[in-house]
Amino acid sequence: MKQNGTLLNTQSIENFDIEEIGDEHLFSSIETPMRPDAFALEDEVKIELIEKHFRHIMEIMGLDLTDDSLKGTPKRVAKMYIKEVFSGLDPKNKPSIALFDNKYKYNQMLVEKDISVFSNCEHHFVPIYGKAHIAYISSGKVIGLSKLNRIVEYFSKRPQVQERLTVQIANELKQALQTEDVAVVIDAKHMCVQSRGVRDAGSSTVTAYYGGKFEEEATKNEFLTYLGM
Repeated sequence: MKQNGTLLNTQSIENFDIEEIGDEHLFSSIETPMRPDAFALEDEVKIELIEKHFRHIMEIMGLDLTDDSLKGTPKRVAKMYIKEVFSGLDPKNKPSIALFDNKYKYNQMLVEKDISVFSNCEHHFVPIYGKAHIAYISSGKVIGLSKLNRIVEYFSKRPQVQERLTVQIANELKQALQTEDVAVVIDAKHMCVQSRGVRDAGSSTVTAYYGGKFEEEATKNEFLTYLGM
């Protein structure tokens, strides 16, 4: 596995303390780690179980769940996890992609920038938020512009590491568009950096993927020029 320019093997990961893995921002795979039985339970059952366990967490922290403001929180959190912020874990929520012929014969790059990213750090379950910028060069097929946003949204709605999110979006675009000529840049802030640990509210993280023609310096620079980078 390659992380931040350094090749890490499984043994080196095992040598890290569990807490260090989160603080050092390591990740283990391009695919989101999922158990084989991840979808054995229906969503309503998952919501019921999460509600029960989150209620217990709140009780352990000493919160009074008879209070009008708090008593509905476990159910709200459970529904939010399954139906909203982590809904991208379930393949049934993956957006359907329809390809269309490139009838205009447009053979330059198409850029969709400033796509909102709302995700959650898989190390601390706190928000990651920022912008994604996507470009592709048609191989003869195009997709609706809104589908680019939907792809970003789908992979964002799961516990994530920004590097993985970037590559997952790029791989999905390559498969959907049937081309290697894809670029993805994400510029995001991490609440695990802003609100805990080092507590740096000013920094952001930029990750990028360049495939096919975007690996050429001229094409890459054209894309970055459009982004003002």
